[in-house]
Order: sequence, then structure tokens, then C-alpha cells
Amino acid sequence: MKSNWKLLALMALLSSVITLAAYNLLGFNNRDVIFNESSPIPTITGRLASMPGGPSAVPGDFSTAAEAVTPMVVHIRTTMTRTVRQQQQMPDIFREFFGDEFGGNQRQPRRQQGQASGSGVIISKDGYIVTNNHVVQDADEVEVIMTDKRSFKAKVIGTDPLTDLAVIKVDANNLPFITLGDSDALKLGEWVLAVGYPLDLESTVTAGIVSAKGRRIGILDQNINKNDAKPDSPVEAFIQTDAAINPGNSGGALVNLRGELIGINSAIASATGYYSGYGFAVPVSLVKKVSADLLKYGNVQRGYIGILPIELNSTVAKEKGAKIGRGIYVENVVEKGAAEAAGLKKGDVIVKMEGQALDSDAQMREIIGRRRPGDIVNVTVNRDGSERDFKVELRNRNGGRDVIKKSDITAANTSLNTLGASFEDLSAQDAKQLGVTGGVRVKKITDGKLAETDVEEGFIIVKANGKNVKTTKDLQAIMSSVKEGEGLMLIGMYPNSSRMYYYAVPV
Repeated sequence: MKSNWKLLALMALLSSVITLAAYNLLGFNNRDVIFNESSPIPTITGRLASMPGGPSAVPGDFSTAAEAVTPMVVHIRTTMTRTVRQQQQMPDIFREFFGDEFGGNQRQPRRQQGQASGSGVIISKDGYIVTNNHVVQDADEVEVIMTDKRSFKAKVIGTDPLTDLAVIKVDANNLPFITLGDSDALKLGEWVLAVGYPLDLESTVTAGIVSAKGRRIGILDQNINKNDAKPDSPVEAFIQTDAAINPGNSGGALVNLRGELIGINSAIASATGYYSGYGFAVPVSLVKKVSADLLKYGNVQRGYIGILPIELNSTVAKEKGAKIGRGIYVENVVEKGAAEAAGLKKGDVIVKMEGQALDSDAQMREIIGRRRPGDIVNVTVNRDGSERDFKVELRNRNGGRDVIKKSDITAANTSLNTLGASFEDLSAQDAKQLGVTGGVRVKKITDGKLAETDVEEGFIIVKANGKNVKTTKDLQAIMSSVKEGEGLMLIGMYPNSSRMYYYAVPV
């Protein structure tokens, strides 16, 4: 009996040591930014393509794929600068005599550097690398570190916040690059490996299975450009896996047991910010298309079907009077859009697209997200209980079929972009509480003209150069009329202050 107590005591001691070790590991210097014509992306058919593995491989036999893929996944470290404003403390003697407002606005801007860490996947021997947009977003410098310890400065080629993908490049040749697989062929329960640099550690491989496909989690909604007159919707159709993914895995590889890339790890579902059992990866079907567009055009060419979709379930189907309970209900069709031109009508239910049965809006957006304006999409519709097939020619954001250059999209926002900030319209409720008819809130300040002033994030602009500002369109119009060498006078307030502030912004 005594020996049993000694054994239990020893086990308890070991357990506490392991727990402490795990705790220290999780707390280790986490600097990750927490929170898709012929493709120029090469596909190899050599050693990796002939590897044993895949869905039929023996579970647990991961070594061949892991050893081959590890050199193709890189560590990415970024340096970024942000503006921090601190309250300058006033000596008590001045506060006593003149009050807290003595000296005017005492908040002083200060530039502060920070670092972040993530992963990336080499897709060509001459140095092109795919990663997440949030890994390199707003970075001043991007450093890529190979598994052999070589380090390179990288250039950001293009980014796409709506799929959270980016392409960067290093000046190197004869690099090992990954095979692009087929995410459509993935099966639930199939073994996969996640390869990356979690928690700023060295290259790490974890294993799990495909838990779900076409998963929408709403994490990319924050990337919608609210200053855009025609904002695009994010494309979320994540592969869900239980392979352990932590901060730092962002931009790393999700591969099958043949060593083929089937996704780019992007997010985790967690209450703590660390692995809790669910990780999400952008499917390689989107990675191929988005990276090819970024390399060829500088921006993503998006096709539009021109409908207002509603995802059906039994309750919605009853409300809409639909004959079936699954599919995408067409609530409306855009006038002169692709769907209307093809013959789709309000009340139709899209049950198949490109031969795939449609169960979710996310799935439909992912299928369309792989295509460009002018591409034909085969659509099967249930209309009044019978099925009909349509060929829908996708349109661009302007209703045409041509490629839209990056400069065309950003031209309308060029003036606002020079301010180096993101803006949002003041809600009607907030405007009422503040006693104004409208305004524009400074949501985030990065680099630009506002960073050179004392304007703080949260500032609400109500006038610019003497004209009322109720929406971002008003501010854009005023900015567009400012001539070179002239200034911009902003008048507004902060949410918890009744005082009006005046800021002169050099333009």
C-alpha cells in the first residue's frame, strides 16, 4: 500500500512538471499577427507526385511527406510601424492654476516599431511564396528564413484581403517548391499534415484529419473595404482540420500524405488564441486562382453572377414557398447582370453549380471565386419543382467581361488613401447621441498624412474645408477637389468629448 502511495506521488509530480512545461511553451514569445488561361504557378510531377500516401496510406505513416514538404515551408518575420499617441503629463502646479485643458491638445504622436511572425509556402523555384494577407499586411520589411537558415528580404507582389492570401518573392533560384494538389478531391476523415512555424518555433509538423469542407466562419468580413462604392464580399470556404495549428502557422501548408498542397493555414477557432481543436485553411483551388491573378494582373479578377442569394433550410424554404429545402434561393437578380442575361429569375433555387450539389452560400462563392469575368458557369436550377440547366457568363464589377486593372479599382479611393487611414460612416444611432446629422469616423491610422498630425483613431470628422461631411463619399469628394499644395482643414470631435477639434492636414 505504501509503495502505491509513493507511485501516485511520483506520477503527480511528473504531471505537474509536464503541465508547467506546456504552460511555458505556450507563453513563448508569441508574435504572430492574430487577430486563391494557364496558371503561372508550377506543378511538378516528379518525386513528390510519385510518393506513397494519400487517403489509402496507413494512418500514422507521415514521415515521407513530412520530410519532403518541410524545406518548402518558410518562416516569415515582418517589421511594421504604427503611430502611438500618449498623453503628455502636465505638472501639477500648472494644472492647479490653469486646469486640465492648459496647453491645448497634449497628446503627442510617437512612431513605434513592432514585429510579427508567420509562415509561407514556396510555389516556384525562382522564389515566389504564398502566405496569408494578414501575415504581411502593413509590413515595412518582410524577411524569409529557409529551413537551412538562409535569410532573404522579400518583396510583396500582391495581396487579397477577401481570401486572406498574398504572394511575396525572394531573390533566389533553384528553391524546392511544392506540388499543388486538388482540394476538391479531399474527403472527410482524410489524413492531413500542417507544416509551419507556430509560436516562433522552428519548423513544426502536426497531423490530423479533414473535419469539414466549405466552412464559413466570418473572420474575413472585417476586410471588406467600406470606402469602396461597390464593396466585394469575402470568399470563405475553409477546409476545417483538427491538426494542431497555433499563431505562427498562418500562411503555412496543409498537405495530404502525398505531400501535395491542399490548403494554406489561416485561422483557428479558440477562446484563448491558441489551439483548441479547430483550424481552418484556404483551399488550394482558391490559392491557384488568386496567386495566378496576383502574378499576372496585380489584383484578383472576380466574376459576378448577379443574384441576391439566400441559403435554404427547411424554415427559409417554407417562408419563401420553395419546392425544395436545400440549395441557394434567388431572392433577386441584378438588372443587366449575368444571371438575368442567362435567364435566371427571382424564386429560382440553384441546386447545382459545375455539377456539384450546392448546400451553402460559401460553397457557391468558392466555385465562382475560382473563375474570372467571361468564364461560363454551368448552373442547375429548380424552378416550380422541375430542374433546368443554364450557362451563365460571369461579368466583372462594372457589368462587362474585360479584365479590370488594379489602378481602375483604386482610382476612386486614391485621395483618401493619401491620408493613410481607413474610415467608416457614423451610424444613425451614434450621430443622434453626439447631436450631429452625420460624420465619418477615423477607424485606423497607418502611414500617411494623418499620421503626421495629432489626429487619433476614433476621431469623428463632421466638416472638411468648411463643407459638411456626413459620409465617406462626402470626404472623398472634398479630397478630390483639393489642389496640389493646398491643405485640408478637418473639424470634428471624439466620442466622449463635447469639445470640437481642428486639425490642419498637409495634402
